[in-house]
Amino acid sequence: MEPCKVVFDSLAWQEALPGTRFKVFNDGQKQMRLLEFTSEFIEPDWCEKGHVGFVLQGELEIDFDGHVVRYEEGSGLFIPRGSTTRHKARAVTPIARLFLVEDI
Repeated sequence: MEPCKVVFDSLAWQEALPGTRFKVFNDGQKQMRLLEFTSEFIEPDWCEKGHVGFVLQGELEIDFDGHVVRYEEGSGLFIPRGSTTRHKARAVTPIARLFLVEDI
């Protein structure tokens, strides 16, 4: 890999939970993830991690403890870390693909 360049096509998909997979690059402090949800994905627990990213394909809804926000293709997302922004994601379309930059 060239310095300062990440080629996602060269990274293998990793399975997370049923209905989701991802490709990841990290440098020990930050990570970039290409994340894909299918409509079969059900998030079992609330996520309290922070996420900054962009919806590349499809649509998803994120439930912020009862307040649901819809993210269409082309939408950016900025979710601060913590219990006050705990969330669960759900694909609205058959596939929702996101690009995320996160702290490790």
